[in-house]
Amino acid sequence: MPVSVVLFTSDLRLHDHPPLHAALTSSDEVVPLFVRDSGIDATGFVVPNRQAFLADCLTDLDAGLRRRGGRLVVRRGDVVEQVCAVVAEADADAVHMAAGVTRYAYRREERLRRALASRGCRLYVHDAVITAVAPGAVTPQASDHYAVFTPYFRRWTQERLRDVLAAPRVVRVPRRVASEAVPGRRSVSGVSRRLATGGEEEGRRRLAAWLRDGLADYPDRHDDLAGDATSRLSAHLHFGALSPVEVVGRARRAGGPGSEAFVRQLAWRDFHHQVAAARPDTATTDYRTRHDRWRSEESAADEIAAWKEGRTGYPVVDAAMRQLLAEGWMHNRGRLLAASFLTKTLYVDWRIGAHHFLQLLVDGDIVNNQLNWQWVAGTGTDTRPNRVLNPVTQAKRYDPEGEYVRRWVPELAGLAGRAVHEPWKLAPRARAAFDYPDPLVDLSDGLARFRRARGGG
Repeated sequence: MPVSVVLFTSDLRLHDHPPLHAALTSSDEVVPLFVRDSGIDATGFVVPNRQAFLADCLTDLDAGLRRRGGRLVVRRGDVVEQVCAVVAEADADAVHMAAGVTRYAYRREERLRRALASRGCRLYVHDAVITAVAPGAVTPQASDHYAVFTPYFRRWTQERLRDVLAAPRVVRVPRRVASEAVPGRRSVSGVSRRLATGGEEEGRRRLAAWLRDGLADYPDRHDDLAGDATSRLSAHLHFGALSPVEVVGRARRAGGPGSEAFVRQLAWRDFHHQVAAARPDTATTDYRTRHDRWRSEESAADEIAAWKEGRTGYPVVDAAMRQLLAEGWMHNRGRLLAASFLTKTLYVDWRIGAHHFLQLLVDGDIVNNQLNWQWVAGTGTDTRPNRVLNPVTQAKRYDPEGEYVRRWVPELAGLAGRAVHEPWKLAPRARAAFDYPDPLVDLSDGLARFRRARGGG
C-alpha cells in the first residue's frame, strides 16, 4: 500500500494544490504534514501577527481535511528530522512539496533530498504552487532572470498557466502517524488588534467578494487611501491559502480594465520571485548598489523611532505607520510613502525599514517585502532610482479630503479638508491646540541631503 507525505509550507490550502494532487494520485494513503520549523524560528521571521494568521490557516486546513476523512499532522522541530521521522512512521516512499525561491528554501530542499535518498524515499518538488508562473519559466536570452518588470510582464502574459486542480474529495491518512495539537490564534500574544482572519475558507470568500464588488473599479480606486479599495488578498496569497494560478485565472475570466490592472499587480509578485530565485542575496544586499552611505540605527535613532511610532510630523506617513501597528497591514500607497520617507527623506538604510515591516506585516514576505523596499530605495529594479515621493503632494492626490489621515491620526480630526496634510502651516495658537509634532525634517532639506549622497543624481 503506497504512502506519500505532503509537506505543506507556504501553500496552506486544498484547492489547486499540485503536491497533494500528485500524492493522492500515486498513493493509497497520504500524510498532510506541517512542521513548525525551528530553523525558521531562529531567523526571527516568526512574529505574532504572522503566527496568529498561520494558526488560522492551519486550523482551517485541518478542518478541511477532516471533512474529507483526513487530518493535518503537525510536528515541531528541525524540518528534515521531522519529515524523516514521519516517513519512517508511515513507511512512506515519497515526499511532495512546493518549490520555494529563498536561500532558506533552497537549503531546506537540498537537505531533505539528501536525507530522504539515504532512506530510499524520493522527494518531488512542484513548481507554480506559490507563484502563478514558475520563477525559471520566463527568462531573457542573455540572463537567468528579468531585471526590469515591463519586458518580464510581456513574456509573463504569454505563458499558459497550468490547469487549476479541484480540491480532493477524500484524503486517507494512516492512523499510526502521531501529531501535536493544531495551534490556535488564542495561543499567540502581541497580535495587532485589528488583524485579519486567515485560512482558505476566508480567503476564498474574500476573493469571491472582491471579484464581484471590487475588481471593476480597481484601476480608478487602487490608490485611494481612504477608500481602501484594494483586494486585501496579500496575506492569503503569502500563506498560500489562495492559489495564485486560480486567482489570475478567475480575474482574467472576469474581464475588463479592472482585470488587466489587478493581474498586472499579481505579475509583480511573480516578477519579484524570479529575481529572488536568481539572486537570493537580495534579502540583505543591494540588487544594484548606489554606494549609499546610509544613516545607521545609531546616527538616526530618534528619527527612526518617530517613524515607527507614526510621529514624523507628516500626517500621511504617520497614518500609514499607525495603520500598520493596528492592523498588521498597510495600504500599498501608504507603503510606498512610508518607505520613500525613511530612505529618501531621512536617508536611512532600507534594511532598517524592511526589518520593521517584517515585524508587523501579516503578509510579510521575505521576497516581496525586501524587493519592494529596494525598489523604493533605488537599489532594486526601479528604472528611476532617484525618484522621491513627496508626502504632501501625494497625500493631496490620494487622500484629497484627508479622510485617511483623520482615520488614523485622531489628533488632527478637527482639521477640515486638505489642511490636515500641512498642520505646520496653521497659526501658532491654532497649532497649539493639536498634540501633534512638528516635521522631523524640512522636505527640501531632506531632498538636498539625498541628492548630495547620491552624487547629485
